[in-house]
Amino acid sequence: MDIGASAKLELVDKFCYLGDMLNVDGDADAAVEARIRTGWSKFRQLVPLLTNKDVSLIMRGRLYSSYVRSSMLHGNETWLVRKENVVALQRAETRMVRWINQSINQREICRAPLYETSRSAGCVALS
Repeated sequence: MDIGASAKLELVDKFCYLGDMLNVDGDADAAVEARIRTGWSKFRQLVPLLTNKDVSLIMRGRLYSSYVRSSMLHGNETWLVRKENVVALQRAETRMVRWINQSINQREICRAPLYETSRSAGCVALS
């Protein structure tokens, strides 16, 4: 796009603004993908603690909720969330929780919507 005075702007489909990924369409796909990557990054940093059997399940759950889940949900109040976005977030969280403790029964993983951040809804089987 030419704005005159020999200055040109590049047209892009998505961009980062104040740490959040924005998409031309206005949906949250790019933001959700970026947040899931951030969550996995934080998770990998904490894998030695989160998979340590000497650390209690309660403490591992608190670590997960405090660091990993909060990084995945940062800024979600501004997202225009679709069902596919919620499913992607839940899938990532389920994989992380299973990695933390392979013996968790599928029924023990909390079914509360992931984007609800209140303490009552923010339950993982570990906490």
